[in-house]
Amino acid sequence: LTLFCELKIKKILSLLLSYLIHLTARLEQNNSRFSLTIAYDTGKRRPIKTTNMQIPLTCRLIRLCIFLLIISCSSVEGKSALDDDVPREKAEKPKMNPPQKLPDVTHKVFLDVTISGTEPKKGRIVLGLFGKTAPYTVENFRSLCACDKGNGLISGKPLCYRGTTFHRIIPNFMIQGGDITEGNGLGGESIYGGYFHDETFEVKHNKLYLLSMANKGPNTNNSQFFINTVKTSWLDNKNVVFGIVLSGFDVVDDIEAVGTNEGTPNVDVVIDSSGEIPMNE
Repeated sequence: LTLFCELKIKKILSLLLSYLIHLTARLEQNNSRFSLTIAYDTGKRRPIKTTNMQIPLTCRLIRLCIFLLIISCSSVEGKSALDDDVPREKAEKPKMNPPQKLPDVTHKVFLDVTISGTEPKKGRIVLGLFGKTAPYTVENFRSLCACDKGNGLISGKPLCYRGTTFHRIIPNFMIQGGDITEGNGLGGESIYGGYFHDETFEVKHNKLYLLSMANKGPNTNNSQFFINTVKTSWLDNKNVVFGIVLSGFDVVDDIEAVGTNEGTPNVDVVIDSSGEIPMNE
């Protein structure tokens, strides 16, 4: 409503100024004269001197003033009531979230891997585990690497990663293994028997080569795990990150290279051996 009133007033003022210009133009054409009477002796009550001033010069001065007013109004007319809200100063640089600091590594384990093919490749992946952040999850993985818990309560199969495969490998995503019962992603068993809960989502998937639990939904962790080869932020608050690759990045890359978009690897990738490494090594 305020903006509407402003526009109406400006329009009326513009019309009035245009009319005054037209009027002064006509006065100039008619060569009219104004009489200016100045009495120097007021006691005699009669004019002593009369000065006649021609209109043309006066009209030009009036028109000039009107023209300047119109220009002034036009410059303001392009603005709106919202212009006052436009910032006049340079905006401050937005503050970004500080880089995530990873938890301390409390345990180290290894996976010795063979990538079959015409020229088989062997290599070792060393993983650091975040035992203070996710102790329950870390103990499950550490034990499955060390193979120190015997056979599973449900499957009766060894609770151990030795001899298992990376059954699902997708380039530019992740490498997944740890199905110790079926070997195809449909099985798996934890040292606690069956599934266990999502312990924490504190660590985010915003780095490469993180170690995270694979699952089938909330609180369905068993023995399956994956290592991401790109940032996978869409998995935050869905999968539990509990470790990171410390060495053997080239081995992870070689495993990723034999994957497919469907996930089924072109060749077998087998974990020949696994175990725990002392922290001082």
